[in-house]
Amino acid sequence: MDFDFSDEQTLLKDQLDRLLADRYGFEERKRAMASPEGFSAEMWARYAEMGLMALPFAEDDGGIGGGPVETMIVAEAFGRVLALEPWMTTVITGGGFVRLAGSAAQRAALIPEIASGALKLAFAHTERHSRFDLNIVESTAKRDGGGWLLSGHKSVVHDGASADKFFVTARTAGSRRDAGGIGVFLVDAHAPGVTRRGYPTQDGRRAAELSLDNVAIDAEAVFGDSENGLSLVHAVVDQTIAALCAEAVGVMEAMQKLTVDYLKVRKQFGMPIGAFQALQHRAVDMFTATEQSRSMAYLAAMMADDDEATERAKSLHAAKAEIGRNGRAVGESAIQLHGGVGMTAEYAVGAYFKRMTMIDVAFGDSDHHVGRLAEMGGLF
Repeated sequence: MDFDFSDEQTLLKDQLDRLLADRYGFEERKRAMASPEGFSAEMWARYAEMGLMALPFAEDDGGIGGGPVETMIVAEAFGRVLALEPWMTTVITGGGFVRLAGSAAQRAALIPEIASGALKLAFAHTERHSRFDLNIVESTAKRDGGGWLLSGHKSVVHDGASADKFFVTARTAGSRRDAGGIGVFLVDAHAPGVTRRGYPTQDGRRAAELSLDNVAIDAEAVFGDSENGLSLVHAVVDQTIAALCAEAVGVMEAMQKLTVDYLKVRKQFGMPIGAFQALQHRAVDMFTATEQSRSMAYLAAMMADDDEATERAKSLHAAKAEIGRNGRAVGESAIQLHGGVGMTAEYAVGAYFKRMTMIDVAFGDSDHHVGRLAEMGGLF
């Protein structure tokens, strides 16, 4: 199988790598993190100019027509620099609902706004008792004439502090664990009855707690089947997991490079510590884990759009589990080989490890995905 990038994909990679190398150093990232938005508005506009916001949407809808491989390229590049901008939540997750379930009118209204960078989206699904189970939804959606009234509370809404609209899951029928009776609704962040509380997460990004109190929305805000939306949620989450796997590879690659560079310059007993064979073996282990994870990220990208839900789920469970474990191993080695400096806020490697831990727990940690894969009988 040919894993080489096409000319267009290579051009995308090279252009984005150059932009990030020139404009997204660790100090620039810290300044963006301290801004009111929590990310760089200038870089957000640059991404839109490059077409990154329009990347996964069909050309007929005003997009570029990119696929999972293009998403993988962008996500990995963002991982290497710890990009703060809400590209993943807006374009991949939020955009996934628009692409997969939006009507022609919904796509026409939303995709140009996403592509221009004018609209930021977030996915409000997790609740206090749901943990990693996508079917546990207690928030409710009740019919109100031709529309709906939404009530409930959503936790840890990634990039929710800056989002303009939220894709919200709410129960239209059944009990809290039922697979049926779940709908997906688009809610304006400033609608009456919507309250959000933003806060920083450990990786320097921002999230929000979202409360809904009889929020009125019209019928056009429903995406897909209002009583059978769980399959849509699974499809969008699988695509997001594939992108997160690629981002994790970028994070791991950066940690491995920082560590090797440090081993070359840190001296002990009159020589670089990288001259010691035991530390060389640790560096090789980090490289091997990173490359194994890259292979799994390729698998995740290949399967992200697969129409066969079971096979797609198996591949994504396997990729998320393997990359989560490898990422933790690489991060722990990076911190240990750096010594005390690796734990300081002023040095980049600690920030990379924090991001890696957040990627691991997003939509289920490695243990969760191992368990789900075992329940499905394994990968093959």
